[in-house]
Amino acid sequence: MAVSTNKRTRIQGINRGIILDAALEVFSAYGFRGSTIDQIAAKAGMSKPNLLYYFPRKEDIYVTVLEKTLEDWLTPFRDIDPDGDPVEELRKYTILKMKMSAAQPASSQLFANEILHGAPAIQEFLKTNLKQLVDEKAAVIKAWIADGRLAPVDPHHLIFMIWATTQHYADFDVQVQAILPEESRQPEFFDSAADAVLTILLNGIKPR
Repeated sequence: MAVSTNKRTRIQGINRGIILDAALEVFSAYGFRGSTIDQIAAKAGMSKPNLLYYFPRKEDIYVTVLEKTLEDWLTPFRDIDPDGDPVEELRKYTILKMKMSAAQPASSQLFANEILHGAPAIQEFLKTNLKQLVDEKAAVIKAWIADGRLAPVDPHHLIFMIWATTQHYADFDVQVQAILPEESRQPEFFDSAADAVLTILLNGIKPR
């Protein structure tokens, strides 16, 4: 019986993952209001009743997709080491965030749409979990500044700047390709873009 239960649990986990991946594509393309359970079920390759077994409501799928997106994005942010070299820690985080944004444009678009609509599904998360984490990392940056290891900048606005810059390459990909049609097609484009952003950003926060 235990083997059967474990197998069923594993299959359920796989099916939930398939549903969430399909929902991400649908929600990012049509928004919450424009998406339907039928669209998600079709994208997931399963029947609507089967999907509803895992998620009874469209709202449940939407919130779960958003929570998973935020968890993925915030993991490298949490990993910023207070005992590490400040510039190197922020460099690593910026590169990771930029890579994640560029590699997961659907996640970026989903989150941006939620924010633009007033964040009705994740408002509480933003005011509690996210605020607490950002305040913790801002305190780390303040400590680095107090130790003379970074230039005196506002920690919260520095974090906002990193987020805005790294999201640009996902949210405005069409614009980037229109302005840099040849460069953006090159395999080394992302590395060059990351180097340019980091040079501008990190030179501004190095101690002087």
